[in-house]
Amino acid sequence: MLELYENNDEFLRGDIIKTISEIFAMSRQKQGAKVAVACAADAHVLMAATSAQKEGIADFILVGEKSQINEVAKSHNLDISSFEIMDIADDAQACAAAVALVVDGTASALMKGSIDTSVVMRAALDKEAGMRTGNKLSHIAAFELPTYHKLLFVSDAAINIAPDFDGKKDIIANALSALRNLGIAKPKAALLAAKEKADEKMPVTMEYAELVKQHKSGLFPDAIIDGPLALDNAVSRESCEIKGIDSPVGGDADLLICPNIEAGNILYKSLAFLAGGKNGGVVLGAKRPIILTSRADSAESKLISIALSVLF
Repeated sequence: MLELYENNDEFLRGDIIKTISEIFAMSRQKQGAKVAVACAADAHVLMAATSAQKEGIADFILVGEKSQINEVAKSHNLDISSFEIMDIADDAQACAAAVALVVDGTASALMKGSIDTSVVMRAALDKEAGMRTGNKLSHIAAFELPTYHKLLFVSDAAINIAPDFDGKKDIIANALSALRNLGIAKPKAALLAAKEKADEKMPVTMEYAELVKQHKSGLFPDAIIDGPLALDNAVSRESCEIKGIDSPVGGDADLLICPNIEAGNILYKSLAFLAGGKNGGVVLGAKRPIILTSRADSAESKLISIALSVLF
């Protein structure tokens, strides 16, 4: 069984979130969350689910081959007797059934279990399934880092390969909406690049300069957005002072917007595996949140992702 952070609602502090503990405290206050797990015979997923249910964060419907699910639970001494199980042996059919539970309102979020991402996303994005909204899908991850003064969010590390200008606007819009759902009224977003000035040799910096120009003209009014910024400028005031950078986001970013999936994925895994960041992530833009954790993610990471999905 996972050990959750202290169950104490005094963690809630308003417009700044410093720890994952606050995410858990907020998610406990929600009522009726239920997650449909596609192909649920995964030890870390079941560990996270049993912990989340015990702490009142969410309930679960486990979809997949029942004998395999029970075998995994038994081998890890997990009590899943209170969970509803839909016995579906075929993986693609299990994913489709989990999606249907979300679409009809039985479940409030979809979670990937022991299945390739492509299979569960194919089911979620099926035009006939009804989970699409017309919005671009994007991934957002939350990190609690020992070297940063509050939670740090990263987008997009998992879905959009090389988003164009409009795609970047959609990714920002999804992320800002998610942060506001956490009570961060005016998130600070840093548009990450390899340098701090617009340079025609680096097209993404030109896009960022245009995004900031549009922001100053009214785009994303309930946010503070600046860029291009290098990573050090976004998270270190000292770096800004040394470089003479006067940025309303510098050293205090809530959200890091990555230029492409390579940068986002490398940053995500660097924060998780090298910096020791406690983390979770959710896919935004569908009818309901999609918990799309990696097979290499820990049970703790999956638990954090569940709590985020409740709030998003």
